[in-house]
Amino acid sequence: MTGPGLLTALWLTPLIGAIVVVVLPRGATRAARPLALLASLIALGLAVAVAVGFSPGGERYQFVESRPWISAFGATYSLGVDGVALVMVLLATALMPLLLLAGWRDAGGPDSRRAQAYPALMLATQALALVTFLSLDVLLFYVAFEAMLIPLYFLIGMFGGGSDDGAERARAAVRFLIYNLLGGLVMLAAVITLYMYTSWSGIGPDGGGTFDYRLITAAVADGSLSIPPGAMLWLFAGFTLAFAIKAPLWPFHTWLPGAAVAATPASAVLMMAVIDKVGTFALLRYSLPLFPEAARTAAPVLITLAVISIIYGGLMAIAQTDLLRLIAYASISHFGFIVLGIFAGTEQAAAGSTLYMVNHGLATATLFLVSGFLVRRHRMREIAYYGGLQQVAPVLAGVFLIAGLATLSLPGLAPFISEFLVFVGTFGPYAVAAVLATATFVLAAVYILWTYQRVMGGPVAPGLESTRDLSVRERVVLAPLVVALVALGFYPQPALDVIDPAVAATVAHVEGAAR
Repeated sequence: MTGPGLLTALWLTPLIGAIVVVVLPRGATRAARPLALLASLIALGLAVAVAVGFSPGGERYQFVESRPWISAFGATYSLGVDGVALVMVLLATALMPLLLLAGWRDAGGPDSRRAQAYPALMLATQALALVTFLSLDVLLFYVAFEAMLIPLYFLIGMFGGGSDDGAERARAAVRFLIYNLLGGLVMLAAVITLYMYTSWSGIGPDGGGTFDYRLITAAVADGSLSIPPGAMLWLFAGFTLAFAIKAPLWPFHTWLPGAAVAATPASAVLMMAVIDKVGTFALLRYSLPLFPEAARTAAPVLITLAVISIIYGGLMAIAQTDLLRLIAYASISHFGFIVLGIFAGTEQAAAGSTLYMVNHGLATATLFLVSGFLVRRHRMREIAYYGGLQQVAPVLAGVFLIAGLATLSLPGLAPFISEFLVFVGTFGPYAVAAVLATATFVLAAVYILWTYQRVMGGPVAPGLESTRDLSVRERVVLAPLVVALVALGFYPQPALDVIDPAVAATVAHVEGAAR
């Protein structure tokens, strides 16, 4: 199936799977998890079909579907995929079966109604994330961008991870919701204002305004969309604030550590490896092409915030005594590196950032899941509680080490080439920022190697002598992630071949429109 309708089937499959899982009668709740896993595998198969049929040298947006949606407002149901969206779709669909397996027992017994709700919420979140990656209509993107907050709120608040404190989960869920709703409301005002400017400029099928992303970017490129510089800067700020909160970028990051440790490991990985990438993806897809002049004007500010995120996240990770919170702060540091590459203004940096979105998702998923499996065994997140685990659980310790080395961007593992491309692409236009960003290499080495030494090295800590090594299910979850980290570390070219044309078109559009 490679014709029109494939992208709709791609995002509808997990959504339909979620609905089927929810409506199962009480006597059939044992089928909830297998059905959710089946839906995720079908979605993965559809994503692979899109990848196989995608031509890197072809049209910018492929598999395009466009139908009327809200004609009175010029809104359409428009989907399409370019190279950047494709790699994000593959990341989201490849991770979901592994996350469902990882969280197989997170919702309690198979006869529990919670065993239906948990996988259904995971699938619903995935479906909405896919819409944000595939959307070619600004309003459609916004609706999915905000709607994904609902299932994530319940995943954080209802299903605990590293803590059994229900009050902590509730606080983390509310903080997550308030932060992201605030950014979304600001973005809504910007979306409406952008629509009004398209109407005043006569952009759209009937000249009455449009939300069509391709029409708007074309009008930006040829100068037919008339937005005063001051207004464009405010519109850029409205979109970018929402995306910076979602990413998250310092100083909008404070919701992430609490949400990551309150959620289950699988749902925390979904949030950090996929949902937070919606923010960085949207910076590249919307903030730059829609408002190129404002993006170039604001680039020094965003790059400064990115460098602060890199250094702050690394220092905070070193200071953590909580294993899962450490990984959350490490992610904040790496998100800063992604944002740095997006606003550096070069093809190399932007391609590195896009590849980093994928590689960071794989590395964070591996490290957080293996740490979550460990925390589940002992119900303790404190690093000081552990020690000597490499003697009693060598496979767990080995996977932790590989994931940690990937996080610190060891050559030969996937994140290295991403950081290298961002660094090289940033050095020309922003040499000082690039040099300061290299602090992430040192800081990551400190918090990863020191953590490994405390948790896995030395004598076995009291009470850990009988720690189980990774089970068969856990090894099935982690093995593909480790393989992907090594494969993309040694041979990232296939991914770059897909990413480069889309990134080059975006950078050229921004440079041309901003002249």
